[in-house]
Amino acid sequence: MKIAFSTSGNTLDAALDTRFGRAPRFLIYDLDSKTFDMVDNQQNLDAAQGAGIQSAETVARQGANALVSGHCGPKAFRVLQAAGIKIYTSDAATVSDALEKYISGILAEAGSADVEGHWV
Repeated sequence: MKIAFSTSGNTLDAALDTRFGRAPRFLIYDLDSKTFDMVDNQQNLDAAQGAGIQSAETVARQGANALVSGHCGPKAFRVLQAAGIKIYTSDAATVSDALEKYISGILAEAGSADVEGHWV
């Protein structure tokens, strides 16, 4: 099972980015192999619109089953949900902390977007 985390860093100790669509990259953690890959999301940092949708499509292409991020807007939420990706929001300081919370079952699955569209 793969979990995507929004981040600006390159390691598990990197900060969890509060923005999903405009996060600089995604850390894709594989629970089975306990390894991770980094996926660049730079093309969406300055996008006038559609950053959430394109980011959601990027995460889906990576085969993620779940997403953990600080926040998720309505359009990205719909794309992720349609792809069968479960969405979790977290205030964890780092990806590692968010992963620990996910594994321990502390994070609740989001039922809807928690920010307006075009949130920067």
